[in-house]
Amino acid sequence: MIFPLGIMRTSNALVCAGFLKRGAIFAVCLFVFCEWFIYYMVILQCSWPVFTIEEHAKSSEPLRTMLLTDTHLLGSKDGHWFDKLRREWQMERAFQTAVSYFKPDVIFLLGDLFDEGMKCSDERKNPVKNLHEQTKALTGTQTHKLEWNKYIQRFHKMFRHSTRTKFYVVVGNHDIGFHYEASGDQHLFQRFSAEFDSPSVKLLNIRGNLFVLVNSIALQGDECSMCSEAMTQLMNVANKLNCHRERSSKKVYEDVIKKEKKTCDLPKDSPAPILIQHFPLYRRNEVRCTGVDAPPDEEKRSKNREKWEVVSKEMSQKLLSLLRPRLVLSGHTHHGCYLLHDDGTPEMTIPSFSWRNRNNPSFVLSVISPEKFALSKCFIPRESTVIAVYIIGGIVFVVMNFGLTYTSLRTRRKFNSCVR
Repeated sequence: MIFPLGIMRTSNALVCAGFLKRGAIFAVCLFVFCEWFIYYMVILQCSWPVFTIEEHAKSSEPLRTMLLTDTHLLGSKDGHWFDKLRREWQMERAFQTAVSYFKPDVIFLLGDLFDEGMKCSDERKNPVKNLHEQTKALTGTQTHKLEWNKYIQRFHKMFRHSTRTKFYVVVGNHDIGFHYEASGDQHLFQRFSAEFDSPSVKLLNIRGNLFVLVNSIALQGDECSMCSEAMTQLMNVANKLNCHRERSSKKVYEDVIKKEKKTCDLPKDSPAPILIQHFPLYRRNEVRCTGVDAPPDEEKRSKNREKWEVVSKEMSQKLLSLLRPRLVLSGHTHHGCYLLHDDGTPEMTIPSFSWRNRNNPSFVLSVISPEKFALSKCFIPRESTVIAVYIIGGIVFVVMNFGLTYTSLRTRRKFNSCVR
């Protein structure tokens, strides 16, 4: 009896070791597939939009840009640690996969970089009265400073890119708060603007293509300092854009009175700009939005609130008349939308880049020249797909090991019976 018993023990040990070995190999393969390989499988199905260069414009190389929005990095106050870990890993892998493969010239992030930007404290602290409070405040200040710095460091780590790629951001309501918060604490916008070189209105000229980046939170039309400064900057940019148009209309008058002509900062053949901001321009609702990433039907019929879901109607008309953009790009809603405004200006609202806001996040690739532009939307892996792969993989592993274990034990029992 001792000899067969020893064989049985050895047999069970071998079965257990085999189970653990297979389990470890299968788990590693499943993890690598779901956390790395699947991003390449999905993102590499996308491509730059088809773009034919006009014969007279072949001297200038088209600009390749990548656009994303509403990343909503969680802070220390809201959300669960696993939520933060999971969704930020997803965004980092998707972004790094896309950037390494497509190698865009420019990246635009259309606001709401952070989820708690308006709540995150920094080194500012209220005055204190005694030594105990000073010591306590100093410790708290260092902690808060680290909190803001860590927020920034996480962002730059996740969205790192090569030095040849330019990266621009516009501010969103979760970065500095809605108007009532941002206007009440100007430091919120000031620190964001200083960190990302993002004033309320910024004019970019990249390879002859003009972009106007606007702080949607400052488009309230009231007398707050942030809004007043934004309007001043907006008028300055509008004057630069419309300089040649004004000169054309005043040419006869200037010739008559021999007045010295005003010089313009931009070339005469400069194209109309592309307007980039966080809030969409005014639209009554989302009924005209279609596609797999459009808002649900019940949300489509809801009326958009001015200055909350969209820019006010008055300010939207002012932006269109002052800037005369050839394209508007926006975010904020977390859903996708493409529509034409009453004057024929197209606007694309880009969906959120985070699983936290939608199951099928995406980004946009665009090829732009002074004469025209082309857009292509690229989806990243669905969260539900990744979860399903994990579940199916787990079931397959259990069934496979059950079958192998059963077969192994049955074979060894036959062997043991022969030994007896």
